[in-house]
Amino acid sequence: MELGKILLKKNLATQEQIDMAVELQSRTGGRLGDCLVSLEVISEDQLNGILNRAPRAPETLEEMGVSAGELRKLMLKAMFAMEIKKVKHLVRLLKLQPRVVQALMDECVEDKLVEARGADGGLASELRYALTALGKERAAEALDACAYVGPAPVSLGAYAEQIKIQNITNEKISRQQVDTAFDGLVIASDFIDNIGPAVNSGRSILLYGPAGNGKSTVAERVAQIFSNVIYIPYCFQVDGQIIKVFDPSLHVEIDRKDQADAPTIRRDNVDRRWVACERPVVITGGELTLDMLDLQFNSLSRFYEAPLHVKALGGTFIIDDFGRQQARPEDVLNRWIVPLQNRVDHMKLHSGKAFELPFDELIIFSTNMKPADLMDPAFLRRIPYKLETPPPSKAQFQEIFLAAAEEAGLTIFEDDYAFMVEELLKRSGGQLHCYQPGFIVDQVLCACKFEDGKPEVRRDLLIRAIGNLFAEPSQPFDSLGVKERQAKVAEQAAVA
Repeated sequence: MELGKILLKKNLATQEQIDMAVELQSRTGGRLGDCLVSLEVISEDQLNGILNRAPRAPETLEEMGVSAGELRKLMLKAMFAMEIKKVKHLVRLLKLQPRVVQALMDECVEDKLVEARGADGGLASELRYALTALGKERAAEALDACAYVGPAPVSLGAYAEQIKIQNITNEKISRQQVDTAFDGLVIASDFIDNIGPAVNSGRSILLYGPAGNGKSTVAERVAQIFSNVIYIPYCFQVDGQIIKVFDPSLHVEIDRKDQADAPTIRRDNVDRRWVACERPVVITGGELTLDMLDLQFNSLSRFYEAPLHVKALGGTFIIDDFGRQQARPEDVLNRWIVPLQNRVDHMKLHSGKAFELPFDELIIFSTNMKPADLMDPAFLRRIPYKLETPPPSKAQFQEIFLAAAEEAGLTIFEDDYAFMVEELLKRSGGQLHCYQPGFIVDQVLCACKFEDGKPEVRRDLLIRAIGNLFAEPSQPFDSLGVKERQAKVAEQAAVA
C-alpha cells in the first residue's frame, strides 16, 4: 500500500481508485502498480517515474527539509575548516543548488557572520567571502559540537520516503534473470523454482546445508540479480544529529547520465545530496556483533555512522556462516524480530531520541548448522523462505569436476576419476561436496607447476590432493608420541 499512499500524496489517484486496484490485486495477484496501470488510473510511464525517480533538488531554503540554522552552521564550518571563500566551491562541497547557498550566505552576511571581500578579478568575476571574528567563533563552536563537514544532510522524512519509493519489490525478477544469475553453476531445477519466488518476495531467506555446497555463492549470485538504480543519501539528520549513510566501500556509484533508461529529468534538477547507486550488497560473517547493528557514534568527531543494515537498505544483507558470529544467534535474531515482521526498524541516538526507518531489504541467513539448533519455531515462522543446499549427486559432482578440469586444461581417465570419487566418499562419510572439484584441480595444477611438468591428472597427484582435503594423520596420534611429549612437558613443569 506504500505506492497507494504516494499516489494519494501526489494527487495521481483517488482512494476509490486505489481500493479498486487493491480489490483487483486480491483477485488476480500481481503488483498493485500493474493493477493501477491495467485500470488506466496511471500510465506505465507515470508508474516508472514514481518507482525510479530521482529526488528533485530543493530550490529554496523552505524546501530543504532541514533547518536553515543547521545548514548555516555546516556552511560556516566548511568556510572555517577548509578556508572556502566562494559560493561555487561551497555549492560543490555541500551539494546544494547555487541559489540555496547564496541565500544562506546572504543570511550570514546580514547577521555579521560573514563579510564580502570583493570580486576576485578573474574573467568570470565572483565575490569572495570571509568569516568575521563572530563568524569564526560560531564556526568553532559548531565544529566542537559536530566535526562533520561535507554534503548537506537530507531530512529523516525525505530518506524514509525515498526508501519506500525505491522498494526492492519494485523489481520483477523473471526465471530468465535467475537462470542468467546462476549461469555457470550446477544448480538443481527445483532449487531455481524455489529461489525465484523468494527473491521476488523481498523478504528473508534461510540457506542451510552442509559446508562447502555453495550457500555463500548462491547468496552472492542472488544479490546480483537486481538491476534498478536507487538513491543513497550522503547523510541524513535526526534531532540535529548527522548520520552518515553513503559508504564508497559498499555502495557502487552510477553516473546517472550514462543510464539509457534514466527518467527524463534535467540533470541540474537532481538533488546531489543523493548518490545514484546499484542496489547495495552487504556481506558480514563471523565478525558480526550486536553493536554493528546499532548507530555508531564517534565521540571524537561527534556524528554517527549508520549501521550495516541501514547501508544495505534497498538491497541485500547477507549474514554468512550464521551461528558462528561473536554474538549469540538468539541475540542477533531478537534484534531482527521487529524489522522482519513489521518492516520497520527502530534506532536510538545517544541522547535518548528514538526514530524509525522503513526496513526494506532482502535478508539472507546462510548457515551450515541445523536451523532447529539456531532458532526456535517462533523465529523460523518469520523467515518465509527456507532453502536447503544439499550435497551434489554423483552426476552433478561429475559435471562440476569436468567443467573445472576443462577450464584448467586438464583431462582425467575414467579409472582415475572413479578412484577419486571412491576415496572422497570413503573419507567424507559417503557425501560429495561442491567445493571439492575446484580444490582438487587447483592442487593438481600447483603440483604440476612445482614439478615443472605439463599439467596432467595422475593418480599420485590425486592422492596428494585428497590428503590435503582431510586433516587425517597416516598413523594414530599416540604412535606419534603426542601423549609422551605432553607427559614430559607436565613433568618438567612439576619439577620447575
